[in-house]
Amino acid sequence: MSGDTIKILLAMIGYMAAVIGIGVYFAKRAQANSENYFLGGRSLGPWVAAMSAEASDMSGWLLMGLPGVAYWCGLADAMWTAIGLGLGTYVNWLLVARRLRRYSAISGDAITVPDFLSNRFHEKKKIIMGISAGLILVFFTVYAGSCFVTCGKLFSTLFGVSYHTMMIVGAIFVVVYTFIGGFLAESASDFMQAVVMIIALLTILILGTSAAGGIDAVIENAAKIPGYLSPTAQAAPVVDANGVQQAVNGAAQFGEATSYGPLTIISTLSWGLGYFGVPQVLLRFMAIRKEGELKRSRRIATVWVAIALFSAVFIGMIGRALYPTEASLATASGAENVFIVLSQGLLPAVLAGIIMAGILAATISSSDSYLLIAASAFSKNIYEGIMKKGKADDKKVMKISRIVLVVIALIGMIIAWDENSVIFSIVSFAWSGFGATFGPIMLFSLFWKRTTRQGAIAGMIVGAATVFIWNLGLSPLGGIFSIYELFPGFVFSCITIVIVSLLTEKPSKEIEEEFERAAGRA
Repeated sequence: MSGDTIKILLAMIGYMAAVIGIGVYFAKRAQANSENYFLGGRSLGPWVAAMSAEASDMSGWLLMGLPGVAYWCGLADAMWTAIGLGLGTYVNWLLVARRLRRYSAISGDAITVPDFLSNRFHEKKKIIMGISAGLILVFFTVYAGSCFVTCGKLFSTLFGVSYHTMMIVGAIFVVVYTFIGGFLAESASDFMQAVVMIIALLTILILGTSAAGGIDAVIENAAKIPGYLSPTAQAAPVVDANGVQQAVNGAAQFGEATSYGPLTIISTLSWGLGYFGVPQVLLRFMAIRKEGELKRSRRIATVWVAIALFSAVFIGMIGRALYPTEASLATASGAENVFIVLSQGLLPAVLAGIIMAGILAATISSSDSYLLIAASAFSKNIYEGIMKKGKADDKKVMKISRIVLVVIALIGMIIAWDENSVIFSIVSFAWSGFGATFGPIMLFSLFWKRTTRQGAIAGMIVGAATVFIWNLGLSPLGGIFSIYELFPGFVFSCITIVIVSLLTEKPSKEIEEEFERAAGRA
């Protein structure tokens, strides 16, 4: 291992030590009871709520997946995705946050998303709780796999060590950290990690732009590539049978640009719909200490996301200008290393290590959220809520959650075992699952009094089933079926909720009165 590599490693170890220190600091408070462990006792301030929500949401996808897409095929896919996510962030904080914070407290003081949905409809037989908890387990296990892929790619690229070895090491670190501190440690460290991520992005953005000769030079280079800068076309790298982009006389080869039409734009914009259903963000709404602080949180979150998404997309363009034929970036999967390559090329070793800790920050901030929420879905909702009918000992619940956490991590490692996995693809599937399953029922539960329990169950099942059927069975057919599965899943779930709710008996007087209180009208 070279001297520079050792310096990078030491800088990243220092960062990891700081993260562990936060976990240890909050450990005693987190272990007091399951509410503290899973929701932090509803004590988050506006800055921590906003920054931790966005850091846990974006994950390593922000620093690797999104720049990789921009590097590989140009502006359209990355830009429309970023616009959809930016709009989704703002609207979610604007519409959902305040109502969910109030309603979750009124409706049985719910501390998980399945808790809230079950309490919202006054369930006796916990069918909604069981379905939602089970789907959370499935989709968060996939999400955890994407984070472990990020860890493996990061460390194997940096240190030349086996991808599988480093993926396992990264997974173990995340599991141990989540064991220690729970939701409070996760949220506090996520705040720090959000700061690290934005500093890392802006540093590489500024230095990379300067190294490439300025903004005009970056844009001029991109304009030479057919379709690269078009919002309605996509660059098409010329690749060999192994998916490696070809280069001639030091120039990366591109074919004729492919169309990026209205259907595809709708597809990528629909990423924003996912925000209404992702538990890691919804939990921050439930956990903020005062409802009145949500306005400040919304502003903080929106500004952070706008800066982060713009920076990530432009970094991909900078990479194409500075490293057009870099061998490690010559495949769709390898392109996701562009942030790492730029960091190593633009910065002294120690600073590169600190900046690349931003990738580690993004990965940790997401994977600990995913593991904790998935574990709570089983221990609090399935084990305590259904199997023990609310009579489980709190210490037993905590023990079960840790066992489940390890099991989920192991399955996530299996998902991440293929080192050629594309982070963007893994994340897009899990994101669509949450958006289509929980987004519609969350919105209808909060804003339509006539929503019934039967409508909620049917909508969740239809949303989740559509995602699987569309992704695995219909999407390969192409044409209209190539649209991102989140969009049809979300639409079909909404239609199902409305039809089934209108065809079934309206909610009881008690449920309607509770709805009015949550809406501030009673």
